[in-house]
Amino acid sequence: MPASGDFLDSNVLCYLFGTDDAKADRAGELLANRPTISVQVLAEICNVASRKTWRSWAEIEEIIGTISDLCDIEPLTLDVQAQARAIAARTGYTIYDAQILAAAGKAGCARVWSEDMHHGHHVEAFGMRVEIGNPFDSSCQG
Repeated sequence: MPASGDFLDSNVLCYLFGTDDAKADRAGELLANRPTISVQVLAEICNVASRKTWRSWAEIEEIIGTISDLCDIEPLTLDVQAQARAIAARTGYTIYDAQILAAAGKAGCARVWSEDMHHGHHVEAFGMRVEIGNPFDSSCQG
């Protein structure tokens, strides 16, 4: 299990190269605890960086390299995807959000930090109880 037991969604990490300084600082605090991410998170960061912030591929490689060095990375495997389908069917989350939750459970993470999923909600994944928290909610900081 990772030291922090936390898993970060791409929407949290994308603030690291955005214009909202307060959210970038909070994302940096979470990143300092060596969280877990998945290969899917890296792909989503590439997509946002190339399509929404118009970063060059050289800049994207630097961003991905830095994030990869600071995180444990959970692969997206067939068993993670199968668990994600079960989570999506049970909860109504999109398959992409469900893959994040399944990867977190597979990695042994007790919490997923995400701005997009339901704050305070819990799901079961690979026998783990995974809690969703919005890191930008004032009740989750400090």
